[in-house]
Amino acid sequence: MTKTSTCIYHFLVLNWYIFLNYYIPQHGTDHERSQLFQGGIQSKYLTLLNLLLQAIFFGVACLDDVLKRIQGRKDIKFITAFRDLLFTTLAFPLSTFVFLAFWSLFFYDRNLVYPKALDNIFPVWLNHAMHTCILPFSLVEVILRPHHYPTKSTGLILLAAGVFSYITRVIWLHFQTGTWVYPLFATLSPLGIAAFFSLSYILSASIYLLGEKLNYWKWGGMMQPWMKKK
Repeated sequence: MTKTSTCIYHFLVLNWYIFLNYYIPQHGTDHERSQLFQGGIQSKYLTLLNLLLQAIFFGVACLDDVLKRIQGRKDIKFITAFRDLLFTTLAFPLSTFVFLAFWSLFFYDRNLVYPKALDNIFPVWLNHAMHTCILPFSLVEVILRPHHYPTKSTGLILLAAGVFSYITRVIWLHFQTGTWVYPLFATLSPLGIAAFFSLSYILSASIYLLGEKLNYWKWGGMMQPWMKKK
């Protein structure tokens, strides 16, 4: 049965992400929101897509916790399997990628990803809520419970599908509006953009494999035989 502390953690983090997903679109003046979120609020910025994904994951985790406590079972087959697949192939890789990519670009040249003018719209705490806290929340999840990873080929294909979907969205928005989602892309040639997207997938795949290693390092000796099969 799921530990009470784990249930409480999932419930608190779920509410935190629900708050962020509600608060951010309401933040700023009408003019500021229209400029920032033109072309689709959740599907335009990877940061906001990640916040939505994390809310969905922790919602599924909470549902899994509740059903396990009600039924007194160790696993709720479909819910537990979906929770693990969502975390291993999307939630952990995406939160880690957003953290690494954002802060790397921010410290190199913040105007490429988060122009200084945004400081007048989003306070410092909200910037860290969107780009910093996401990593420790995911790492705590790795420590709190084991997750069943799919085969490497399946996991990497699902991750690639997610990456390709977002890249397609970014390119489509560029053709629709004539502007790039992030200023970074305006400084790159078509070949440079293709290289950036390719490197982004390589980094995401590396993060996926790191998550698998961390999961096995923490839980390998305690995992059931069916969880070790590849």
